[in-house]
Amino acid sequence: MSKKLILHTPVRTAAVALIATLTYALPAQAAENVARRPQLVLGIMVDGLRADYLQMLSGYFGSDGFNRLMRGGVMIENVDYGPAVDRAGAIAMIYTGASPSANGVATTNVYNVQRRLEQPTLLDPNKIGNYTDETLSPAALLTSTISDELRIDGAGAAYVHSIAPDATCAIIMSGHAGNSAFWINDANGKWATTTHYRDGVPTTVTSRNFSAPLSSRIDTVRWEPSLPVNEYPYLPAHKKHYPFQHTFSSGDKNCYRLYKQSAPVNTDVTSMATDYLRSMHLGTRDAMDMLNVGYTVAPYPESNDIDGRLEMMDAYIKLDRELARLLNAVDAQVGPGNSVVLLAGTPVPAASDTYDRRWSVPTGEFSARKAQSLLNMYLIARHGNGEWVSGFHNGAFYLNQSLIEEKNLDDEELRSDAAKFLCRMSGVSGAYTIDDILEVRAGENPKALKRNTVATQAADVYLRILPGWELIDDINPLSPSRSTVRTQATTAPVIIYAPDEISAARIDTPVDALQIAPTITRILRIRSPNGAGSPTISSIFAPKKP
Repeated sequence: MSKKLILHTPVRTAAVALIATLTYALPAQAAENVARRPQLVLGIMVDGLRADYLQMLSGYFGSDGFNRLMRGGVMIENVDYGPAVDRAGAIAMIYTGASPSANGVATTNVYNVQRRLEQPTLLDPNKIGNYTDETLSPAALLTSTISDELRIDGAGAAYVHSIAPDATCAIIMSGHAGNSAFWINDANGKWATTTHYRDGVPTTVTSRNFSAPLSSRIDTVRWEPSLPVNEYPYLPAHKKHYPFQHTFSSGDKNCYRLYKQSAPVNTDVTSMATDYLRSMHLGTRDAMDMLNVGYTVAPYPESNDIDGRLEMMDAYIKLDRELARLLNAVDAQVGPGNSVVLLAGTPVPAASDTYDRRWSVPTGEFSARKAQSLLNMYLIARHGNGEWVSGFHNGAFYLNQSLIEEKNLDDEELRSDAAKFLCRMSGVSGAYTIDDILEVRAGENPKALKRNTVATQAADVYLRILPGWELIDDINPLSPSRSTVRTQATTAPVIIYAPDEISAARIDTPVDALQIAPTITRILRIRSPNGAGSPTISSIFAPKKP
């Protein structure tokens, strides 16, 4: 006969109560142990940022800007973007976690073979602009971004806004699903946007465009050193007696374009960003919002000094103050510890300076117009009359595909023949074709070059010009451009500031740029962008020391 355990009423009541208590207590305790997500994500892209300048000028910075981020965050000194990308390509890699061959954006501009002219990569004739006649959208960006995934995670309740001097930077940072992206129009100095973003023009932007437009004060802007010139480090003695002064005249049609490349523009960006914070109550709602900001410390093209180092150092010092202003505004809005900051640099753009002949450094000039003419004559001699070369852009030649088909020629053999001819020109250290790139046999890092090449936008033959030579793009003699070739690493520093999540650290070994996006999304506890297949930077997630 089996025995049954019989609980008397008082005991049974106590047991039921205990079970009920445990049932409700365990989920509550588990919820308390779940780390909170930040209320605000601050994404900052800095054009031309250099780790050596951050270290050199750290003693000149205050405590609330760069130094706060470097001392309290993870500083990655060398984030490697790989070859053949500019600012736009670098920003796209950071925000998508995908290479240009996947995300579709390698450079700010591309060459339109049919129209034979350069055009923005983000050109979209199906959109119109507000306060601009530019027709742009993120349609050319083929994958999702951190901003998109944050919006999707919040089911549309999260806000994503971006502000930058440059349109491409602002649009890529806001991604496809962002609420707004604003930049300064080259033609009129107004804050402009695209109709792709459905939230329209916020009141704070309209107010600035009409009540305090840049056009009303551009003539009064003066960029001068923040410190006595002799206090800037590592300046030769003769340069300590010549401070710079840059002004911007409304009578110059390029005044806004130049202003956007100068240090004073960072003040305008910060002012607009802090207006956004307050007027839109970012980070104060039951959602994780994101504010993206673009700055510049790139070499100023109108510098009177050949290397522009004084302006560059001053730009860093001025930007440090703007960063402090922005970070303090974020703390005032959401409270310390309730935000995550991603600050990423883009590689320094190509310089326009050249060596003074008195130093006897080997140099020369490579004229794209002369090279195109010689290549065309060579192909005429080989294959008959015709305009064999369609154009030149960004160090590469585009061949006439229609003529190649008409002559029933093998296009790959023709490209190879053209490359071999170009290799014999003065100033050319090598040439390779798009076929070489796609078959991973071009350049010093063939895999990285293939990864960073968008095949649908690619040229036919690419040139390697000797270091020290000037590449002169004079196809259009009315607007020639010059750049001095320098072989340099396409790296820049990145700082991830999330004190409640990761401990301060410094990483001096190279880190792939494609690892940044999945690392940030892991901190935010959201899904990675759909093209981000690289692992996170696992070392920064080591358990924090008690």
